Amino acid sequence: MSTPGIGANQAEARKGGGGSAALRKFSDGATNVAIKEPGRFFALVLDTFRAMFQWPFQWREFIQQSWFIVSVTVVPTMLVAIPFGGVLSLQVGGLIRQLGAQSYTGATAVVAIVREASPLVTSLLVAGAAGSAMCADIGARKIREEIDAMEVLGINPLHRLVVPRVFACAFIALFLNGLVSVVGLMGGYVFNVVLQNGTPGAYLASFNAMAQLPDLLQAEFKAFLFGVTAGLVAAYKGLNAKGGPKGVGDAVNQTVVITFMLLFVENFIVSTLYFQFVPSKGM
Repeated sequence: MSTPGIGANQAEARKGGGGSAALRKFSDGATNVAIKEPGRFFALVLDTFRAMFQWPFQWREFIQQSWFIVSVTVVPTMLVAIPFGGVLSLQVGGLIRQLGAQSYTGATAVVAIVREASPLVTSLLVAGAAGSAMCADIGARKIREEIDAMEVLGINPLHRLVVPRVFACAFIALFLNGLVSVVGLMGGYVFNVVLQNGTPGAYLASFNAMAQLPDLLQAEFKAFLFGVTAGLVAAYKGLNAKGGPKGVGDAVNQTVVITFMLLFVENFIVSTLYFQFVPSKGM
């Protein structure tokens, strides 16, 4: 015969145990996000950097991945770059006209597009289109146990799969950055001349009024850094995919979100350092 007091105590203990289990689960999740996952990612970065110097380099994989990235990013990049240049000319052109400095519309377009817009557009397209596909490919290999089979055969998956993909992302990002700059400036030129009745000669002549060569070099460095980041995040999430096709889909979604967050943080850091060490060009 059980007493009511003992049953109440057991129920209370079970409630307390459930609360402590929930708290433990939350703390484990927070620790995983704050410490374990960044640590594993940093370890992957170090292992990938070490694998870069192993010979032979996988040129065939590099060329295939580069062509794949070009095929899925060139057209969307051009289509996204045109509105960037057009909106910038429409927004800045009206303000500059009120200040009586309409002849400097081209200068502001060069500074804004080359310095900031083109690396971001390039990185978003590389991360969203190429990075997600790379993560899905590596994740599918992971759940089919191809990665484990490669390790059993003595093949380093980082050297065979990750290094060529990271180099391909960084290499193609450099050229996409230049493409975005050219297409964006052309779009800004058309919008300024056609819609705002700007002077074509003034738009072109003011290109070097505020822009300088370090602006282009900084943009190329950003594009290269963003490409490396997108490739590494895609490889990390793909290699750690688990749970079948659903796990691969979750890894792809996490790749896009995490890459975007890292890219904006890296962009802020690089831009801040650039403005601290490189003086702006005088008017």
